[in-house]
Amino acid sequence: MILDEQGLFSDNQAIVADSVSENILDMGGFGVSFGTLIPLFIQITEDFNNLDSLTIGVQTSTDEEFSSPVLLAEQTIPNDKLKKGEVAAINFLPKGNLGFVRLNYKITGTLPTTGKILASITDGIEGSFHNI
Repeated sequence: MILDEQGLFSDNQAIVADSVSENILDMGGFGVSFGTLIPLFIQITEDFNNLDSLTIGVQTSTDEEFSSPVLLAEQTIPNDKLKKGEVAAINFLPKGNLGFVRLNYKITGTLPTTGKILASITDGIEGSFHNI
């Protein structure tokens, strides 16, 4: 798998409160994710503690300030799955982007003091017989 700095949403970003990805991607216009699927890789890089669950959402907007964000996809991950190495089930950038895309992180329960995420558009998601 190849990661590129220009495709990074979160580079081992600490998630200790409700937040958005440290980077917003300019997709260059409407409907870029229509047609060939664009792989999206979201992985836990440090165990989370305290919280009940973390919801990761893919948001889009017509402007970089996200004055009217639109939710394209969302996954809630329970605490027992928020361990280093776990990969989110959102594998592709969803159809319907409006030009700018970011990730939104929502915490349920007590705020964590540990927990990091790596999230990026990539050339493909690695697979192995372990996750077939």
